[in-house]
Amino acid sequence: MNSMNIVGALKVINRMKADGVIQSYAIGGAVGATFYLEPISTLDVDVFIHIEQVPGSLLLSLGAVFEYLQHLGYSPAGEYVMIEGWPVQFLATTGALADEALADAVVMRVDDTPVWVFSPEHLAAIALETGRVKDTTRLLQFLQAGALSMSRFESIVDRNGLGDRWTSFQEQHPLEKK
Repeated sequence: MNSMNIVGALKVINRMKADGVIQSYAIGGAVGATFYLEPISTLDVDVFIHIEQVPGSLLLSLGAVFEYLQHLGYSPAGEYVMIEGWPVQFLATTGALADEALADAVVMRVDDTPVWVFSPEHLAAIALETGRVKDTTRLLQFLQAGALSMSRFESIVDRNGLGDRWTSFQEQHPLEKK
């Protein structure tokens, strides 16, 4: 990860947390994976946050996030907000796995800036759950790099009802034993 370019965006996100706009956050997706794997090219930062559902509504609103950032001079660009030159996508955790991943986020540092990141095991489990080609590739990278505690990963998989997907994945992608 090119830390020089992303530090400014991370500082703004940390300011959002300090100011109470968001309670907690964790970096996921490709940027999250770069904390544990070889850097890869990515276009955006996925920031997962918990949003309380409005009573009596099925909708979740990121309105407070966007209003806060607009007040600081950062403008929406499609599904992103451009923060210090980085397209940042704020994503609500939807489901038990993402909620668990957010609660168990690991504090890392980029230069002197703390940043909360999904654990490698949660990133891998989310990749398994999502199942897109790029997620399958990411899961394979985690496995081949030996970046996972397999007992922790398999516990997360079992706890979140992904056992059948994991079995199927292993059948489709047999890994060489070290």
